[in-house]
Amino acid sequence: MNNLIKSITATQASFGITILRIVAGITFAAHGAQKLFGWFGGYGLAGVAQWMESIGLAPGYLMALAAGSAEFFGGVALIIGLLVRPAAAVLAVTMLVAIFTVHFANGFFMSNNGYEFALALLAISVALVFEGAGKLSVDSKLAR
Repeated sequence: MNNLIKSITATQASFGITILRIVAGITFAAHGAQKLFGWFGGYGLAGVAQWMESIGLAPGYLMALAAGSAEFFGGVALIIGLLVRPAAAVLAVTMLVAIFTVHFANGFFMSNNGYEFALALLAISVALVFEGAGKLSVDSKLAR
């Protein structure tokens, strides 16, 4: 078990990845808070669930809860640098779902509700899966 924890938390990344991790974490947590709690102008769980049902993601409530939880709690994990690889993997899957169920048909650019922004968050998430949390993280402390 100790080796598993060490392999998940170990990182050779330096301080640059820390900046990327924290900014992405804030972004994900804010979007998750919109979905779960209706904060920052979001629609909350009921509104997001209804919208997800309308685009064919059923059951809408479960899908909204899963997406909102992945973004909010995954974002918090990125901010503090705890279990970053598993959190980033879940966030990467969440962004793939968002790209192909919502944004892809609209083209690339964000101005048309395209996949540009979700693709950037996907790329950051995948980079964090490979690089780990960086030096300024709970993971780097746990790995020691």
